[in-house]
Amino acid sequence: SVTIAAFGTERDGGFSADPPAPTLFRTYLARSALVSHLDRSPPAGPVPALTEYRARIFGNVPLVVHDCPGWDMFDSDWYTSCRLLGGADVVVIKYSVNDKASFQGLRDSYLPMVQQALTHCSIPVIISALGARKNAVPCTCPLCTSDRRGCVTTSEGVQLAKELGGTYLELQTLNDFYVQKCFGGVLEYFMIQSLNQKSSEKMKKRKKIQKCPGVQPPQLEQPGKMPILLPEPSRFAADLRGLLLGGCPCSDVAFLPEDLSMVVPAHRVILCSASPLFTLLFGVRSPQDPTEEAMVRAAGRLFMVQPGDAIPGDHRQLPSTRVVVKDPIFCSCLTDILHFIYSGAFQWEQLEEDIKEKLKDLEKAEHVLEKVKCILNTPGKLSTAKDCRSHQRKRVCNTPLRLFFNTPVLADVIFKVQGATVPAHRAVLVARCEVMAAMFNGNYLEANSVLVPVYGVSKDTFLSFLEYLYTDSCCPASILQAMSLLICAEMYQVVRLQHVCELYIITQLQRMPTRELASTSLSIVSLLKKAKFHNSDCLSTWLLHFIATNYLIFSQKPEFQDLSGEDRAVVERHRWPPKINL
Repeated sequence: SVTIAAFGTERDGGFSADPPAPTLFRTYLARSALVSHLDRSPPAGPVPALTEYRARIFGNVPLVVHDCPGWDMFDSDWYTSCRLLGGADVVVIKYSVNDKASFQGLRDSYLPMVQQALTHCSIPVIISALGARKNAVPCTCPLCTSDRRGCVTTSEGVQLAKELGGTYLELQTLNDFYVQKCFGGVLEYFMIQSLNQKSSEKMKKRKKIQKCPGVQPPQLEQPGKMPILLPEPSRFAADLRGLLLGGCPCSDVAFLPEDLSMVVPAHRVILCSASPLFTLLFGVRSPQDPTEEAMVRAAGRLFMVQPGDAIPGDHRQLPSTRVVVKDPIFCSCLTDILHFIYSGAFQWEQLEEDIKEKLKDLEKAEHVLEKVKCILNTPGKLSTAKDCRSHQRKRVCNTPLRLFFNTPVLADVIFKVQGATVPAHRAVLVARCEVMAAMFNGNYLEANSVLVPVYGVSKDTFLSFLEYLYTDSCCPASILQAMSLLICAEMYQVVRLQHVCELYIITQLQRMPTRELASTSLSIVSLLKKAKFHNSDCLSTWLLHFIATNYLIFSQKPEFQDLSGEDRAVVERHRWPPKINL
């Protein structure tokens, strides 16, 4: 801020009963473009002893002007006068050039007082001589007294400025030139110098405080950071492709060349989910329109389906469908084509590269790729790899494994959960769940059973678990359902589903407002115990930090007493706010 102390009057002969004329500071503050939010305090009494102006200058710098038109304050209240002078950043002394008597009183009586008050201060002083001289230059004879009735000369004003170490200005009238350019320019220069000096002193003081080795004020500790839980990437395509790489367990279809020289096992549910042609070929559904009838005829020229014996090496001894591939060139690339289909039918460039490298003949490779387009029901006009991949992505989204979830179509196992039956497909279960892979392919009762009972899991939770295996996604309806699904995932060792449930629980708790968290009937401590019991380390660690961060809420709940001694110690150690700040 900037404070200005102004003394003296612009009028001739002191105060009068005439209407008040514009003063120097009132004119400057009202017309200056650098001043805003001007506020003038009303004078106290009929004769104004002190007028205070408050405004903003240079944008947002507070400006205070104490304008005292008389010098009587130095006689009546010396303390207030010294306080005004000592607290000012700029001092302005005004007098009228046509009031010689007032100037003589200032120089003889009040100049020593001002000098005494400014002895220990380095404050800029502006001497403002106002008005145009009305009389001729007075006599300079020291014995002549006529000069007391004359005007104040320039030399007298300059001498006064020298004695105070100030700047002398003559303002003949209160117009824009004299007030804004002359007086305002000098005043604004001194105000800027004052602000720069204050800023410099403030920086020095701050550095001095920083260097001071004294006792620092206590600082509030920051709460402990919550553990970060990142979702795992999907392994859906890799799991399905693993069926082919792992010896093709639970296969129920075999592709053979016409000479029966080799056997390529596969799974009907995977093939039918990838292409509507296989659903027609295996009799899953009948043709509905001429387009599908044409598709069946085209498939008949490439494949011949016939019932066959069990595939060698399959200990289940289940009947398998045999598919004879009539095109020998296509049959030679069948393994690569199946890998492409099991991977989601997205890696078209890789399929092109593999087939061209195997056949070493561009024409034959194009022939095989056209057959693949026909199988996947890709329009022939989509010749580029980008177009084929885009079309296939849209088609797969409409015909995924989701269509075979909880349906008896092609199902080869039935789960019995809480008295209800849930059909499923061994190929999907074995590919997506290692526990079920061991269960259906090992020396267990379930390996040779069609009906498999499930214990310890509700029907809704088990359906959500199977839905994840078929679709690689899940959407729990609540935190409790997510915890039940997490327990089921831990039982079957599906790690990614565990992390998905953990992330869902954490997200829902983070979104819960403080008021709802305080009034909810959901037991966070119970969730913590379940997470610990079922080896969900990430969730249990996060819940402990969550309780500690919201200590004031959970410490008032009865469930807080159910924390174990070890967990209670962790919460107390990381509680927020800590005891030292209360």
